[in-house]
Amino acid sequence: MPVLEWLIVSDRFAPPPSVFGVSRNAAIAGGVILFHAAALWALQSGLLRRAAEVVIPVEIISELIEPPKPAPPPPPPPPPPPEKKVVKSHPPPRPQAIREPKPTPAPNAPTGTVEPPPPPAPIPPPAPEPPPSPPPAPPAPKLVEISEGQTQYIREPRPVFPSMSKRLGESGTVIVAVYFNSAGIPKRAEIFKSSGYDRLDQAARDAVMASQVTPIRQPGANEATVYLLKAPITFKLSQ
Repeated sequence: MPVLEWLIVSDRFAPPPSVFGVSRNAAIAGGVILFHAAALWALQSGLLRRAAEVVIPVEIISELIEPPKPAPPPPPPPPPPPEKKVVKSHPPPRPQAIREPKPTPAPNAPTGTVEPPPPPAPIPPPAPEPPPSPPPAPPAPKLVEISEGQTQYIREPRPVFPSMSKRLGESGTVIVAVYFNSAGIPKRAEIFKSSGYDRLDQAARDAVMASQVTPIRQPGANEATVYLLKAPITFKLSQ
């Protein structure tokens, strides 16, 4: 209840005034107002703070106000291990050669020089290894000479008469040695008898190499057998 309302209510039921002319309630109300005024003045002038310092010990206040202590510094690092001193070892002393005393010859010993033994004979170098023997040569193909009656032409030789030979009047017969295989195909051709003119000989040779005979079969022959046929080629001028 506020102080004024309490004073009004108390005035209604107030007892009769005291001897000094002031009622009891008015005295109480005045005391309360004076107390509050004195407390406000003391708060402004700092009397309450001094009273609190007197009541509360200074040590307790200093403990409450004292800031926290800083953390202790970390321990210093351990000192480095001492360096090991390397003791240099002295090299061992060099061995000294012991000189043997020279034997003194006996008084009756024969004097003279001793010839050294002859040097050993030099060791002869090892003989070189013989070269490897060459592989055996393949056997030479068997040569069989045949005549024109023992075979037939599948493709007869067709010689070309050289035009220069015609102009110069060259003519004659060329015998060509032709080497056939077992299949009847010519492998090589040589001039067995010349016509006397190189142009005619070459034309006869070219004609024989373009020919072919029937396969040749002879007793005792094999695929490596070579057959020789002497083929005559005639070049004749037309009259």
